[in-house]
Amino acid sequence: LSQLLCLALDTLPYSIRVLFESSVRNCDGFLVKETDAMNILDWKTKQNNVEVPFCPARVVLQDFTGIPAMVDFAAMREAVRNAGGDPVKVNPACPTDLTVDHSLQIDFSKWPETVLKNQEMEFGRNRERLQFFKWSSKVFKNISIIPPETGMAHQVNLEYLSRVVFEVKDFLYPDSVVGTDSHTTMVNGLGILGWGVGGIETEAVMLGMPVTLTLPEVVGCELTGTASPLATSIDIVLSITKQLRQADVAGKFVEFFGSGVSQLSVADRTTIANMCPEYGAILSFFPVDNVTLKHLKHTGFDKAKLEVMEAYLKAVKLFRNDESSSGEPEYSQIVQVSLSSIVPYVSGPKRSQDRVAVHNMKSDFQACLNEKSGVKGFQIAAEKQNDVVPVQYEGNEYKLSHGCIVIAAVISCTNNCNPSVMLAAGLLAKKAVEAGLVVKPYIRTSLSPGSGMVTHYLSSSGVLPYLSKLGFEVVGYGCSTCVGNTAPLPEAIRNAIKQGDIVACGVLSGTKNFEGRLCDCVRANYLASPPLVVAYAIAGTVRIDFETEPLGLGINGKSIYLRDIWPTRKELHTVEEECVISSMFRELKEKMEKGNKRWNLLEAPESTLFPWDLKSTYIRCPSFFDKLAKEPVSPQPIENAHVLLYLGDSITTDHISPAGSIARSSAAAKYLTNKGLTPREFNSYGARRGNDAVMTRGTFANIKLLNKFIGKPAPKTIHFPTGQTLDVFEAAELYQKEGIPVIILAGKKYGLGSSRDWAAKGPFLLGVKAVLAESYEKVHKSQLIGIGIAPLQFLPGENPNTLGLSGREQFSILFPQELSPGMTLDIKTSTGKAFSVIALFENDMEITLYKYGGSLNFVARRF
Repeated sequence: LSQLLCLALDTLPYSIRVLFESSVRNCDGFLVKETDAMNILDWKTKQNNVEVPFCPARVVLQDFTGIPAMVDFAAMREAVRNAGGDPVKVNPACPTDLTVDHSLQIDFSKWPETVLKNQEMEFGRNRERLQFFKWSSKVFKNISIIPPETGMAHQVNLEYLSRVVFEVKDFLYPDSVVGTDSHTTMVNGLGILGWGVGGIETEAVMLGMPVTLTLPEVVGCELTGTASPLATSIDIVLSITKQLRQADVAGKFVEFFGSGVSQLSVADRTTIANMCPEYGAILSFFPVDNVTLKHLKHTGFDKAKLEVMEAYLKAVKLFRNDESSSGEPEYSQIVQVSLSSIVPYVSGPKRSQDRVAVHNMKSDFQACLNEKSGVKGFQIAAEKQNDVVPVQYEGNEYKLSHGCIVIAAVISCTNNCNPSVMLAAGLLAKKAVEAGLVVKPYIRTSLSPGSGMVTHYLSSSGVLPYLSKLGFEVVGYGCSTCVGNTAPLPEAIRNAIKQGDIVACGVLSGTKNFEGRLCDCVRANYLASPPLVVAYAIAGTVRIDFETEPLGLGINGKSIYLRDIWPTRKELHTVEEECVISSMFRELKEKMEKGNKRWNLLEAPESTLFPWDLKSTYIRCPSFFDKLAKEPVSPQPIENAHVLLYLGDSITTDHISPAGSIARSSAAAKYLTNKGLTPREFNSYGARRGNDAVMTRGTFANIKLLNKFIGKPAPKTIHFPTGQTLDVFEAAELYQKEGIPVIILAGKKYGLGSSRDWAAKGPFLLGVKAVLAESYEKVHKSQLIGIGIAPLQFLPGENPNTLGLSGREQFSILFPQELSPGMTLDIKTSTGKAFSVIALFENDMEITLYKYGGSLNFVARRF
């Protein structure tokens, strides 16, 4: 049996091996059964055909989703106490980390006041929430609160919280995680299986429940060949992302293998894994290998721990080794990406979407000169295309011609936040200076790091002085060249450009290059990677073929080509790991150990039960556990329900869930105003997710909501007993006072979009008992069951129109004493019409959860 198991494991994708290990370790015959483990082991034939449970090793929360989760735990303690249980027993069963720094409302945007003043405003504005988090950190076991001013959830998860291998009481098992942030997938670049889920699923996992997923297809992405020396990490990441998007990997796992994987640094891998939403995959997994171990060494893992980690992962066949003779796993399909085919690009000369391969740059610019004036052309007469205008500047004569560079800006914002590309610019500058190359003094050069951390690692790696020698001095940390904040060109240069009608160029590593944006006399602007910006600045022109033409003359008049000074990927990885990564992680760990002064001084209660403040508009005890059931209850019929909303196709969680700012005319605004708050004090729905009164009023409050009863986009509906047109909340409140249940009618793909707990919690608190739709987004359907709302689906080919429903009828739905997966239910209307629908319970566990009134009630009963 052991030999057969080893043979079976050898063919399984590594990501599926993690699922299998978890199923074996957590098999209890109830939540995780032996058949689940065997289904995973038989992945080749069972993929896409069975549901399997997965028990992650830990949970990561960010503050927006963490606050309602912890409020629910506090409310659960209250309910358990009221039911005669011991509230002290209510704690997360799964290790949980919550980062408080994920959200930031910006009040000040000018450096240097920005950071400190925004932090002060955040602390003051969110004091109630922070005190609640502080209380949670004191009274709940198995949860760690990462204080403010530390970092965003996905970054802290990657840089500080990741274990790779868990060690608990001398027992080893793989690190894995689910989180409430879409960037949770970043950790797959470290060989940690993880993805984002909704708040309700996350709370269930915190309470010891598994995540249920369809056993996924796994797309193997084979990386072969060697990347072009000029191709940066960004070129490689975006190229792989594009090819995966074209391969249709939506809803699948992606796993990387092949000889090219070892060429990718952990920073590259985590960036690719983070791009999952761009190509639709659930996750993109990079098994642990020697590159991972080397990275972990530089992040502070001690030698003994790394040795144990490596031995364990090899023993359970979770370590990827290029030199292994066992071969590669089997995959559902294979996407081949040749790194050799990835070439560097620039974008321009007028629009960011017009990409030009660097090796075609010279010929493309020539074509732009010939082309008629438009999105690319400059319409320069053939006889004037080689014009040269002499100009005196600082006592020397220079010659300007079409394609000459007059602005060169290295900016580390947005897509250039990966350290490798900034380091590449610095290393190239170092080699250029050592070779004797210079940048012409009339070129406006600048270096605008995205943060002080960028300046820190450029300095610690020793390259900052060389950038300075080429004129790339640090000018600050805000938006600069992209938005036209370039210092004026020297007057002599401006006059020469205008006199000769020269098509002068700017090159920058930012995001915007519209004509004339950098300077009114600079018509051609190109977006390029930071090292290419430096290279073009040295060349002084875009009319250059880097392969055949030198950048300039160096020491002793020797021709220096770009290939002579371009840093190799090996050089970059070495500097990145030894100078950048180790420095960054050391600083983060020091910050975590020292803590935050404001957080440390913040006072919070230490009582077992949270002392709810009835006046609070941030934290309120929700009613989810008011009817805590010790035993499952037979589903009750829904009688004479009115339709609260009659919706069309593709209703997203954005339409349903409260998000963003609180509109002054909304039901939530009226509630806050009655509490004595001014509009300036409303804050956002995200900040008030711990107050169910605000969130319930914000449910279906999206101004783009199209309710067929109203006929135009508006967060309104009709209260049929009175005929009034009201805010959705106000109508629902009246129905509840009258004891009338409500349902929702919808079209196809109900619940699309990112998974949001309040997209289910909100309708539940509005009194919604069931949703009748043509089809559902799978995750949202599960969330409805998880909160106690029945997801019902019209029979194929049927919908409200074909059934002749207006939505103004009253509906009665009879549930049998015993439910079964996929069974049909009969519905009768007040007009005499009758029809059947499918109850979308896919398995016995979903039926059990529904009978208990949702997953949280199901788990809470054990306390």
